[in-house]
Amino acid sequence: MFFMHTGSILILWVVGALCVQRAEGLALAGLVAASLILALVCARAQCVRLLMRIRILLLAIGVLFAWFTPGEAVLMDWPRISPSREGLLLALTHAGRLVALVCWVAVLLGRMTADCLVSGLYALVRPWEVIGLPAQRIALRLLLVLRYADTVRSDGRNWRDWRQWLNPPSVADVGPVQLARQRLNAVDVALPIMAGGLLMWWWLM
Repeated sequence: MFFMHTGSILILWVVGALCVQRAEGLALAGLVAASLILALVCARAQCVRLLMRIRILLLAIGVLFAWFTPGEAVLMDWPRISPSREGLLLALTHAGRLVALVCWVAVLLGRMTADCLVSGLYALVRPWEVIGLPAQRIALRLLLVLRYADTVRSDGRNWRDWRQWLNPPSVADVGPVQLARQRLNAVDVALPIMAGGLLMWWWLM
């Protein structure tokens, strides 16, 4: 578990996700390496599972950018079938950014429960209740969906068989749902504001 408010962590995650879109070259390589190490240490199972799920997407990124981006051929003797140098750099850049984000998601899922994540989301959405947004209803429904998904995964049935979906578990099996609230302190408010300010300054440079 983290020691910051979950809402602040989610804001910092979004700021980091935006910042990684500006990273390139050695800075991006170092960021990806650090993200992989952090994810493997803190949430190894989630990291491996998520990376396996995006392997086809990573392959598609590599093929599309490397072979369909105009530029200098890597294999000078076979230019018709060779990827371009510029395409390879673009493929590595975009694949690296995706891997870094997936590692951060793995850390969140590995170190936080669904209740904490929904509580943080509720804290971020709650101020919008002044314009009529039903924050509590949204959070409760999201929490119910996550609980229901956990029940589906843990009931021992083979959900790859489409016939199993004709007889899903009862919603009553999910159990009671309670929305937890966390209090914000000065640090929880200051860090996201500072991170947002640095992000705006970086993008305007």
